[in-house]
Amino acid sequence: MTEDMSPAERYSAARRRAIEQATALAPFRELYDFELDAFQIEACQALEAGKGVLVAAPTGSGKTIVGEFAVHLALSQGRKCFYTTPIKALSNQKFTDLVKRYGADRVGLLTGDNSVNSDAPVVVMTTEVLRNMLYAGSQALNGLGYVVMDEVHYLSDRFRGAVWEEVIIHLPDSVTLVSLSATVSNAEEFGDWLDTVRGDTRVIVSEHRPVPLWQHVLAGRRLHDLFEETGEKREVNPDLLRMARMENSRPWARERHRTGRDRRRAAERERDRRQRARVYTPSRPEVIDRLDAEGLLPAITFIFSRAGCEAAVQQCLHAGLRLNDASARSHVREIVERRTAAIPEEDLHVLGYFEWLEGLERGIAAHHAGMLPTFKEIVEELFVRGLVKAVFATETLALGINMPARSVVLEKLVKWNGEQHADITPGEYTQLTGRAGRRGIDVEGHAVVLWQRGMDPGALAGLAGARTYPLRSSFKPSYNMAVNLVSQFGRHRSRELLETSFAQFQADRAVVGISRQVQRNETGLAGYREAMTCHLGDFEEYSRLRRQLKDRETELARQGVAQRRAAAAAALEQLRPGDIIHVPTGKFAGLALVLDPGVAAARGTGRRGIEYQEGPRPLVLTSERQVKRLGSMDFPEPVEPLDRMRIPKSFNHRSPQSRRDLAAALRTKAGHHEPRRHRRTRAAAADDAEIARLRAAIRAHPCHGCDEREDHARWAERYHRLKRDTRQLERRIEGRTNTIARTFDQVSALLTELGYLRGDEVTADGRRLARLYGELDLLASECLRDGVWEGLGPADLAACASALVYEARNADDAPAPELPGGRARQALGDMVRIWGRLDALEEEHRISQATGVGQREPDLGFAWPAYRWAQGDGLDTVLRDADMPAGDFVRWCKQVIDVLGQIAAAAPEGGTVAKNARRAVDKLLRGVVAYSSVG
Repeated sequence: MTEDMSPAERYSAARRRAIEQATALAPFRELYDFELDAFQIEACQALEAGKGVLVAAPTGSGKTIVGEFAVHLALSQGRKCFYTTPIKALSNQKFTDLVKRYGADRVGLLTGDNSVNSDAPVVVMTTEVLRNMLYAGSQALNGLGYVVMDEVHYLSDRFRGAVWEEVIIHLPDSVTLVSLSATVSNAEEFGDWLDTVRGDTRVIVSEHRPVPLWQHVLAGRRLHDLFEETGEKREVNPDLLRMARMENSRPWARERHRTGRDRRRAAERERDRRQRARVYTPSRPEVIDRLDAEGLLPAITFIFSRAGCEAAVQQCLHAGLRLNDASARSHVREIVERRTAAIPEEDLHVLGYFEWLEGLERGIAAHHAGMLPTFKEIVEELFVRGLVKAVFATETLALGINMPARSVVLEKLVKWNGEQHADITPGEYTQLTGRAGRRGIDVEGHAVVLWQRGMDPGALAGLAGARTYPLRSSFKPSYNMAVNLVSQFGRHRSRELLETSFAQFQADRAVVGISRQVQRNETGLAGYREAMTCHLGDFEEYSRLRRQLKDRETELARQGVAQRRAAAAAALEQLRPGDIIHVPTGKFAGLALVLDPGVAAARGTGRRGIEYQEGPRPLVLTSERQVKRLGSMDFPEPVEPLDRMRIPKSFNHRSPQSRRDLAAALRTKAGHHEPRRHRRTRAAAADDAEIARLRAAIRAHPCHGCDEREDHARWAERYHRLKRDTRQLERRIEGRTNTIARTFDQVSALLTELGYLRGDEVTADGRRLARLYGELDLLASECLRDGVWEGLGPADLAACASALVYEARNADDAPAPELPGGRARQALGDMVRIWGRLDALEEEHRISQATGVGQREPDLGFAWPAYRWAQGDGLDTVLRDADMPAGDFVRWCKQVIDVLGQIAAAAPEGGTVAKNARRAVDKLLRGVVAYSSVG
């Protein structure tokens, strides 16, 4: 082609090539055996030009290439790069990848419980570790040039998302930030914020999937395409719509006549019946068998239940499914035996090793958080190697672990969200199905949804068509954050820093829309004010008098109702057994005989266990032979006995015969009585001085004599309603403006009251709190200050530390936990009492757990397992008594170890707590906990 160019064009092309070869991007591209995509090149060029980048692209599109280029730039410039991830499993995986590319001497790992080569120029870490380094002013930050924040959309996470914003706000200005996100619908908004707090930031959004994704529905044995494309139009497959209509139609009515047309309809109905018989939800073995026949394995089937994942494996084994040949089975066994060689034989039996191995040899496995981390890692390795072809997983697998498949199967479109069964969101659907299609291996990926009774293909198409979801901040200032900020910046500067958070940025943007509505309302108010103008005087003043009169009359009427209710309740308290009364209203209106005045039942219990006065609830026999307990709502007016009669001692209100006899006697006794009617008067209004004053002022006002008075009044009423609505909008603006700073002020006020802060000074107690990170940071600090853990042995201290981190999966259904005895039990009780004191303080300072700032109640459900494991009990015994999967046990032990490390660092010198916290770590870090490399 160059021979067709002019000399000037050839010179220009050669110069462009020379310039490109001189960039850092050129040698970087040669490290890969595939061409980089346009969005990757654009992001890398922006980085090399010194800009920060936000890359939002679908799962599996290769965003991490941009992060790896930041590593490449740092090494070529002699600077450091920190690569952060939201979870330890991702950190471990990224560490392995980077070691392969750059060598073990240049790459380190920091995940809280793992520290490998931490002084290396490239360090992979969890985001929490970097946050802690920033607050501690770590020397490791010297020379830091780049920070990669992988899965940055995780800042939406309500529990841990705030950490991302803390890091972004506090990183030195000299650090270039690389933010990698799943496709979000408000990437530009997030980019605008990054530009505000970090400087020049390029937003690069790619909707393109490198491997096209096909959407299917599996009904019975048939795989249907979800969409049908005709020309440029993309519509829901009409076969699926017809199946849904057919399933929802009424069963065919019984035929009475058999005309020729009827016989044709009967034949059509029979065809439909046979079609319906073919439309069913296939079993799990059927699904895998069908995908295998279509060449769509390996596949990940997402089941929103750990027990469901394990059951699916067993169902496939019982059905005789075998996806591996003899050679693959042998290879699987070799890898598994090598990876589990450190696990003692007796533990293998406890962990269900041999059943798990049988599934792996057949190419079938589960993957969920309840599994031993080592087992999960082996499943991931075998799946990537193609030796496991069917994985049944919970949605945690979709959180960024590099484990793509040819196909992804969703059994249901509903999952338990911790409070209720809810439809999965478009964002969740995109995240889950994003695993389908392996770049460089598959030509296309496949998302398969199983047919379920009542399925709406249109709704499924909506899920599959909505590729993005909005990124929402979950940022809230915590106690630990407050003392760390004040320590570094003072209170005023800290407040300003918090106002730069993405949470406040989004709140302020929402205020813009409300402010525009207020401005429109102000224009409307001006028009209404003009329309109600009266030539005789100030009509706004006149309408205000009329409104005050109406409000006063309403208030008096309300007072009258309250007085009548009080009088009615007082009258009910005077009733005695045998009184004949007239029930004035309600379902049981009419004559009634009082069997029990119900004064003893006058107390109720509220939602928080607080008793309140409910009022008498008399038990009565009606003239219609019904025995009912009535309430104050049945007596809007005071009730007076009409007469009295004796109740036989033999009367049993549960006996129909007894009720019949006594009701007959009641009707005979009271037949001649007429119920007394209470006169309602307007005496209160007539005698009220304020009403008299307002009426006189209205009559004396000039506008009262206007011929157009009522027309003006209608405009005045509209003006009043719009003004009321405008005030509500203004209050919403006040509520959103400075929300983060106000929360910080509340937190700071509480910390000042407790002695952690003194103006801009952080006290010794505050410096201890600064070293405690976690949801119950303040509770841990108070326990240290009060000496609750002094003198406890290592196992006792492990039990107490567990209460700071553990949260039962189904706390409402959990039985009362078994607790260790002695000093550990006493200390746990003290912790709950201190929490109660803090809870009351938070209520005084208007700090709420619902906002993510308040301290939740410590959960004692892991205290006994932690105590027994630290005591040296065997795995079999501890797991059996804990009724907990091995993976959960290991995960909670790792978290207890982490918080014990913080306690050891924060505890006063010379006491027993620091020493015993370190001893507790040693005692917990054994067996399955020690040889599980991923927390």
